[in-house]
Amino acid sequence: MQALQSSLFDTADSPTLGDLARRHRRYLDGTAWVDLLPGWACGSDEVLDALLHDVPWRAERRRMYDSVVDVPRLTCFYAAGESLPHPLLTEMREQLSAHYATELGEPFVTAGLCLYRDGQDSVAWHGDRIGRSREQDTMIAIVSLGSARHLCLRPREGGPSQRVALGHGDLVVMGGACQRTWEHAVPKTSARVGPRVSIQFRVAGVR
Repeated sequence: MQALQSSLFDTADSPTLGDLARRHRRYLDGTAWVDLLPGWACGSDEVLDALLHDVPWRAERRRMYDSVVDVPRLTCFYAAGESLPHPLLTEMREQLSAHYATELGEPFVTAGLCLYRDGQDSVAWHGDRIGRSREQDTMIAIVSLGSARHLCLRPREGGPSQRVALGHGDLVVMGGACQRTWEHAVPKTSARVGPRVSIQFRVAGVR
């Protein structure tokens, strides 16, 4: 498994966002890419604490083959126009929309939050292909707060996988044909890890 390196340097005393121009783009192939910016959200311990305690987290169940199982993470979805649970998330969405405006052509409008409570919480291989992203290129921006976890990526039609080590405050943006031609996952880990909140910003009509 090839590693896409990310790191954690969170030294700010209060929540602040770094310079998006520092993001580094890595092409997965000729049509799909990821942008990485370690430590974009600095001083965000209080933001993580607020999300852990104030977000109305929901446990889901999902049919898998012949049974219904618990989804191994908690979730909360904020639709377009809904207030986000912390002002820094609103600022994240606004800055991402402004930075990618020319390339994306539309703003990020929704925020999906996932809480990985420990190393046994995970998300299986998938692409965010509900809605327009099934046929159109789009971007999904993910900000990770809390314990470090790996975001793994692999070609949908098979091939070597890659991974991003996402730490506290790190940003990853998946763009181009990434949702249609690649899959991503957050695997379980046997390491002792604390909670992690994943914040996913999307455009209208994409889940």
